[in-house]
Amino acid sequence: MATLLRKIGLIRLHNRDTEDPKHHHNHRGGGGQQSASLRGKGGAKSGGHKQQQHPPGGAGDASPGSGKGKGKRAPELAPRDKPPQPAAGAAGAAGSGGPRERAAGARAGPGPAGAAGGSLVPAARQQHCAQVRSRRLMKELQDIARLSDRFISVELVDDSLFDWNVKLHQVDKDSVLWQDMKETNTEFILLNLTFPDNFPFSPPFMRVLSPRLENGYVLDGGAICMELLTPRGWSSAYTVEAVMRQFAASLVKGQGRICRKAGKSKKSFSRKEAEATFKSLVKTHEKYGWVTPPVSDG
Repeated sequence: MATLLRKIGLIRLHNRDTEDPKHHHNHRGGGGQQSASLRGKGGAKSGGHKQQQHPPGGAGDASPGSGKGKGKRAPELAPRDKPPQPAAGAAGAAGSGGPRERAAGARAGPGPAGAAGGSLVPAARQQHCAQVRSRRLMKELQDIARLSDRFISVELVDDSLFDWNVKLHQVDKDSVLWQDMKETNTEFILLNLTFPDNFPFSPPFMRVLSPRLENGYVLDGGAICMELLTPRGWSSAYTVEAVMRQFAASLVKGQGRICRKAGKSKKSFSRKEAEATFKSLVKTHEKYGWVTPPVSDG
């Protein structure tokens, strides 16, 4: 009986093992495919998650979408393809750095042009001074032309507005100088005035041309000893008419006379001698003031 039971059990075991092996293989393979597909889906999800971490359009992005548009910008960012940087001192340099650097760059100007701009400052100043001088002298000429007493008259030297020959027609009629003028048939005393670039802020240089005078604060070369003709005594408010009236009064006060000595009366004054004499007298008066200096100083 026991032997019979063993045989029946062995037969069942044999039948179970001898069944169609495909059934067991498919059963096992199906489970493997399912697990493989599950693993594939999970890998794809994890792979997609990792791809989102990369910045879009980067140089190393290999995705089809990024390769069409943003991936093409990589060559433009190469150093050799960058646009040339502006030169030092250009307007671009003024925009870089902090506010102080930008302000300094704006003041400095663009490179050599900024240096050229610095050299234009004196030129502009000279042009302004020339305009001021011209307007003032034109007004002076108009005012002199309106004088009713014909005290003085003006002639331009070589049509230069800045070089005048002024004729003094009148002095005090009670003076000996007026008597000399009548006796020598001298109609006027001729003077020359040259106006510096910064007139009216600096005085003109004034000297006597003819006739040859003695005393009356007229010195060698025709130089005139008057404080108001020096930089220290000058004022921009002085007009040519006022200066000439002061000179006429000084001639009379200083006992000015027309020189009648033989030979000496015919010797004309020279500008070079007048300039040297004027510089000397200015130094003397700066040392002692505008008083009568010692005889040793002339």
